[in-house]
Amino acid sequence: MLRKLAALPSGRVGKWVVIALWAVVLVPALMLAGKLGDAEENDNSAWLPGNAEATAVVERAQKLMPADSVPAIVIYDRAGGITDADLAKAQADAEAFRSIENVVGPPQEPVKSQDGKAIQTIVQVHKDQSGWEGLGKVVDAMTEVGKQDTDGLGFHVTGPAGYGADSIKAFGGGGALTTITALVVVLILLITYRSPVLPLLPLITVGVALMVAEAVIYLLARDAGLVINKQTSFILVVLIFGAATDYALLLISRYREELARHEDRHEAMAEALYRSGPAIVASAATVAVSLTLLMLAVLNSTKGMGPACAIGVLVGLFAMVTLMPALLVACGRWIFWPVKPVYGAEAAEKDSVWTRVGKAISGRPRVVWVGTVLVLAAMTLGTLGLDASGLSNKDQFTNKPQMAVGEEIRAEHFPAGAGDPVYVVAKADAADQVRTALAGVPGFSGVEDPVVSGGEAVLLAQLESEPTSEAAMRTVERARTAVHRIEGADAQVGGSTAIMVDTQNAAARDSKVIIPIVLLVVLLILGVLLRAVVAPLLLMATVLLSFGAALGVSSLVFEHVFGLAGAEASFPLLAFVFLVALGIDYNIFLVTRVREDTLLHGTRRAALTGLSSTGGVITSAGVVLAGTFAAMASLPLVFAVQLGFAVAFGVLLDTLVVRSVLVTALTLDVGRWMWWPSKLFRQHDDAVAPVGEPDQVPVYSGR
Repeated sequence: MLRKLAALPSGRVGKWVVIALWAVVLVPALMLAGKLGDAEENDNSAWLPGNAEATAVVERAQKLMPADSVPAIVIYDRAGGITDADLAKAQADAEAFRSIENVVGPPQEPVKSQDGKAIQTIVQVHKDQSGWEGLGKVVDAMTEVGKQDTDGLGFHVTGPAGYGADSIKAFGGGGALTTITALVVVLILLITYRSPVLPLLPLITVGVALMVAEAVIYLLARDAGLVINKQTSFILVVLIFGAATDYALLLISRYREELARHEDRHEAMAEALYRSGPAIVASAATVAVSLTLLMLAVLNSTKGMGPACAIGVLVGLFAMVTLMPALLVACGRWIFWPVKPVYGAEAAEKDSVWTRVGKAISGRPRVVWVGTVLVLAAMTLGTLGLDASGLSNKDQFTNKPQMAVGEEIRAEHFPAGAGDPVYVVAKADAADQVRTALAGVPGFSGVEDPVVSGGEAVLLAQLESEPTSEAAMRTVERARTAVHRIEGADAQVGGSTAIMVDTQNAAARDSKVIIPIVLLVVLLILGVLLRAVVAPLLLMATVLLSFGAALGVSSLVFEHVFGLAGAEASFPLLAFVFLVALGIDYNIFLVTRVREDTLLHGTRRAALTGLSSTGGVITSAGVVLAGTFAAMASLPLVFAVQLGFAVAFGVLLDTLVVRSVLVTALTLDVGRWMWWPSKLFRQHDDAVAPVGEPDQVPVYSGR
């Protein structure tokens, strides 16, 4: 059955049928993929924990205040001191802001700072379903007003609205990200194949897969309630380019081998797909299942990302095992020009880098794997310094946008908590009790009188600390403890600071729940694939160690090289899922080849032949995946840079050290016990020499 399936996309007629079917699917996909941005939800509900208290406050406050409004804090500054003309301009601007669409109510009267060098105006902005994009339009309109006739007066829009506007501009680099990612893939493929034509086929196939995946995700977002946002969209691009190109590399490598054994290219592709297909499918399944498990998250931004990215991986897989073989066979051997595979050519045993690595390891494998484990364990110590408690708004950018500049000026001249209050919603008959309780909470500089409507009341409390600071978050926790004690008040605390608290708590909960489940599921997949117990356990241990090492080094680089203030609360979980799922890929590619060769040579000899035959292609695949994730650094967002670096470094560590050195050394040392309790376990190893020097260096026997 598997052979028949493998022969379908490479058949003499089948290849044209497959290409035609993909062409038919691509036409509507192109139209639907372009609408993906319309389905994105970048309002609070797309990011907040679905069951969080801050989310409930947003919903309840809609009855009393403009739905989902956020403050835009307008800052004017002049080093020599504010003049009467400056104050008059600020007042005129405040009046002009009222006519801008989605500005709610009259702006707060401009207030001069105590040192006389700055002016602050607070404008409430309605945050509609367009989320950040809507905020961006409002802030742009306000900036157009404020930048007129300044005569040297500084103008900045900061606060939550300013942050949202600058965020949408930062995510607007998604088009450039796609271009950069594609260029990275093309460059690596050109170096790998030394062919000017062959890289076009993987690139075309990936492009088709991306369009179809985006179309499917758009339909699910439109009709099935799938929540996606800008963050999901840019990670989807990187993941499809990286993972799908990896699958192409493995298929092409095996196809090239089979072309030397089969005169008919259709038979060669059918055999290549039959041999490499199970490993490719298992790899994609591992990634897709791991990503799907993110649906167990309560943080909506994480929950929506999982299934969307899983769809991307599965569509990429399907394209690479159907469209890619069909295109390769349709083109013929010339696609490998200038070095075309020749039928009947003996695969000369080359003293490749990976052959030499295997030879070096085979002398004392136990010393090698113990030493490697100790080095990787030392690298994990860097995780002790990882601060993933979240970032303030201004620290989420790698550059300094206008909101960050404005925030620094505001902090210099005005009270820290001004303009971004804590919202408390309660039953109207308990409003006075709630106000009294809030007034007694340390960390608040004042509590406004409640606004009452329809049996509900909302109160605004001003923070003494900067709203995104640790002190402000502790104040919110104290406020919640205080108001929750009031019986019958049904009081809940929200606002931007409360959102940070709930996000941190949700991210911590998601990590505790999802990480063990991902580990268990990946372990089960490995067990089914390898039909063994020992090998899956050892492979999982190596991947976990690799993840810890990658996270430890990343933490040190973030702090001491990049100078970043910390990491998002969701960063450790996403880094874990991507690194474990993608890292296990390379172990699957290697160990399935070792298992195949074990039937012919025994486990220890197979460990060396497997490394030698897959070393080049797996290294290329790792470099491609690392390159695509590294392209995320083109976005001026700390989260993108951190996730991109951590995954890129972790993938290279997996490819160059864990898979090639650690797994090979463990396989040589453990020997046939790798396959316990399967039939392969009962096949004894012969003491044979490493690949390339059959009569010179004996393989470590384990005795």
